Amino acid sequence: MYALMEFQGKQYRAEKGAVLEVDRVDAEPGSELSIDSVLLLSGDKVTIGQPYVKGAKVEAVVEAHKRTKKIIVFKYKPKKDYRRTQGHRQHYSLIKIRDIIGS
Repeated sequence: MYALMEFQGKQYRAEKGAVLEVDRVDAEPGSELSIDSVLLLSGDKVTIGQPYVKGAKVEAVVEAHKRTKKIIVFKYKPKKDYRRTQGHRQHYSLIKIRDIIGS
C-alpha cells in the first residue's frame, strides 16, 4: 500500500517504513507529523481524491535535520573584472512514514 501526498507544496510517494527527504520542518527530531493532504491511495483498489482523499491520512515521525552537499555559485563576465563566488547548502529533514490510514 502506498499513498501520494502533498507536503509543503511538493508531492511525495509514501510507503509504510519509507524515509523521505523533505524541506526543513520546524519540529524537533522524534516529534510526530500528521499529513491530511493525500492525493491518491493505492492498496487493493486505487482511490483518487478530488483534490484530496477524504478520511485519508499519513502519519510520520521526524528523524533528523541535515544539510545537503555545498553547491558553488560562480558568476563571471569576461573582460569586465567581474567575479562573484557564493556557496549554498540546502536544509532538509528526514521523515519516516509510520502509517497510512485510508478511508
